[in-house]
Amino acid sequence: MAMLKGYCSYLNELALQFSRSNSGDVKKRTNVKWKSPQAAAISDFHRPIASFGVKNMTSVDDIKSLRLITAIKTPYLPDGRFDLEAYDALVNMQIEDGAEGVVVGGTTGEGQLMSWDEHIMLIARTVNSFGRLIKVFGNTGSNSTGEAIHATEQGFAVGMDAALHINPYYGKTSLEGLVAHFRSVVHMGPTIIYNVPSRTGQDIPPGVIYSVAQSANLVGVKECVGNDRIKQYTDNRIVVWSGNDDECHDARWDYGATGVISVTSNLVPGLMRRLLFEGKNPSLNAKIMPLVNWLFQEPNPIGLNTALAQLGVMKPVFRLPYVPLPRPKREEFVNIVKEIGREHFVGEKDVQVLDEDEFVLVGRY
Repeated sequence: MAMLKGYCSYLNELALQFSRSNSGDVKKRTNVKWKSPQAAAISDFHRPIASFGVKNMTSVDDIKSLRLITAIKTPYLPDGRFDLEAYDALVNMQIEDGAEGVVVGGTTGEGQLMSWDEHIMLIARTVNSFGRLIKVFGNTGSNSTGEAIHATEQGFAVGMDAALHINPYYGKTSLEGLVAHFRSVVHMGPTIIYNVPSRTGQDIPPGVIYSVAQSANLVGVKECVGNDRIKQYTDNRIVVWSGNDDECHDARWDYGATGVISVTSNLVPGLMRRLLFEGKNPSLNAKIMPLVNWLFQEPNPIGLNTALAQLGVMKPVFRLPYVPLPRPKREEFVNIVKEIGREHFVGEKDVQVLDEDEFVLVGRY
């Protein structure tokens, strides 16, 4: 409240100065040079929901030790609505096979295709249904700082353990703008910053992370630039999760990464857990690589959506603009499953190729 009063006093003072500046002779003002007012960024000013909505916020240290976090997929019904039964079953499979956290509504979960109401509802459902068994990370980032603030307030209000924040994409900002953007949200609760230049078009350099790390709420970084960058952070005591499934084994055991925020673990959570918990295992890593390479031959989550449908874990429903992989690639996936072993994959049904007319593409959702 004191902060709000101070802010109001500041606005009143500006208004008074403006009134005085307009009271003089117009002719005298024609030769006066305009001066830009000093910017006032009030990073800790937010609605009470973020302060009073959370009773027992997860500690940053509890999150820093997690090794396997799954970027969970969102399944759909034929009309494009969430298939919550299939979603609950998939999260349960993650818990049973050793995943320690899930990112809800990330790129893999297609948060970019959700309304914010859908987004927050799914975070709330995950917390209410599974919050005692697994950590819940809400992807409440946005290229709009205002949206990121509002969504993060709501996410913490419904009980998420931490927020995942991306840098503003498309309408990119300066490095100073990146720092200001992240500082506008990090004070609300535990925060992971996500750096994926291939999607945002802008790298988040270490200098920005070090600036934001002055906040005790910065948990760490999901880093997709590569293992050399990960080593740079871990040498400076910044916690890092690899964002690349094809590099996560080496990132964990050779470069100091805590673990991975994984797409592949949607399909083989047990194998991914072994990869991150049981020491260096190049043979297991090599066994998983054909699956990883298959998953990412097209932009994520196209491969994952196709695979989960073929495994019978979710209905073959896609929200556009995503479409299934073509039949030859689906046949290739059947062979990969047989090679690795069906018992290592989620679900209990036999893997199928599926015909084209079995897929449903939804454009209005």
